Amino acid sequence: MTEAAAARPVLLTGASGTLGRLLAERLAREDRTLVLTDFVEPDYELPAGARFMAADLADREAVLRLGDDYSAILHFGAVSTERDFAEIFGANIAGAHNVFDLARTARARVVFASSNHAIGFHRRDVRLDEDCDLRPDGYYGLSKAYGELLARLYWDKHGLESLSLRIGSCVERPTELRHLSTWLSFDDLVRLVEAGLTHPALGCRIAWGVSANSRAWWASHDEIGTAVRDDAERFAGTVVAGAAEADPVSARYQGGTFCASGYDREEFSPQELFGWRGTRAAVSRGDDS
Repeated sequence: MTEAAAARPVLLTGASGTLGRLLAERLAREDRTLVLTDFVEPDYELPAGARFMAADLADREAVLRLGDDYSAILHFGAVSTERDFAEIFGANIAGAHNVFDLARTARARVVFASSNHAIGFHRRDVRLDEDCDLRPDGYYGLSKAYGELLARLYWDKHGLESLSLRIGSCVERPTELRHLSTWLSFDDLVRLVEAGLTHPALGCRIAWGVSANSRAWWASHDEIGTAVRDDAERFAGTVVAGAAEADPVSARYQGGTFCASGYDREEFSPQELFGWRGTRAAVSRGDDS
């Protein structure tokens, strides 16, 4: 990012949410102007120099009224829990499209708050790289997978730079067994976002939004993903088995309870998506079985 581009404001969507508040407070500094947006006003005092503009992300005209003079857009505005598709669609799917279109007009890079729920139906005993298959565990995860693909499209077709952060469990401290693998500390979230804002040649990247947990299910290879420092293991003696371990489906898959919600298969979802992969592998080895 050039100095001229960096001097332009940074837009933060979802500014009234828990992570939006955290980022607004932690990212504010003298040489950075923040513009905060959400459909409801923040209930905290805005950082010095920041300003707030209300907008419903599903309303294209409202998003366009936010202006187009931005160096970057931190897209954290979304419905953040599993809902029916109609509730997810407006903020998470139409909203993501509107935000990426705004970024294209502004020639701004995007840091997109994706989620581990975009890959939630991978088993817990499989360690994943950033280029793993998308396996959403509900409509919420599906909307985040859509956002990642949208980022890829806008890079391939328009050259728009982006970083999609597959956020795990971003809470103050781990409280459940699953968090020992998925925890993202507040400090590490800020480190990842700052890396997305300042990297000189961002391109189109995906990074795991997870701390340097000893029990992590996700392997970070990119320099941005390896910027994290904290480890959930120091809380291991205080966590308890939570809802994500309470039933066989939740306990089997990385998405936890999101996988179990509405699950009505008579058996576990298979790990292999495409049957021909196993057949092709057997043929390539010359197996007779």
